[in-house]
Amino acid sequence: MAAEQETVDRRKLRGERRRAQIIEATLTIVRRDGAAGVTHRAVAKEAGITTSLTLYYYATLDDLLVAALTSVADAYTRRIRQLIDTEDDPLDGLARLIAESAGPGRERALAERELSTLAARRPALRPVARRWRDNVAELARTRTGDPDAIEALVAVSDGLCAAILLDDREADPDHILAVLSKALLGTGP
Repeated sequence: MAAEQETVDRRKLRGERRRAQIIEATLTIVRRDGAAGVTHRAVAKEAGITTSLTLYYYATLDDLLVAALTSVADAYTRRIRQLIDTEDDPLDGLARLIAESAGPGRERALAERELSTLAARRPALRPVARRWRDNVAELARTRTGDPDAIEALVAVSDGLCAAILLDDREADPDHILAVLSKALLGTGP
């Protein structure tokens, strides 16, 4: 019985590693060629495996794209959850996270933006694409209960992320914090 369990555990671990390998290959293609470059064949080639293996783990292109976007969204969810749970000032943490999009986090942020934009056309991606917005809204609720201010912070965060990806310069976390703070304090009609 123990030998059977060990065999099952090894197969499960191998399957999890293969899925991760396929997702990383997918994200590499999205970063390099955009979401339009993602095909089962291209992912298989990038991962160094057969196309049939990508189809075994992800039967449709939407399954593959959802898995890739989920991978990125899960990473952001963990980071934002950590900001909410441990930071003295989660808004400052969010500003620094957004600023990372100009530096070490650029490639992942670019892939996430590309896949989120694709979600406008592919309904299967929408629930996962909304996760970033939901997480930022949760973070905003640590500072305010005003639904308009929460919505403003989410919109400004999205806009800042897009602007950073379009610029070829360092992002200033202090400036980003000032803009985010202003969005929370905004004045309405």
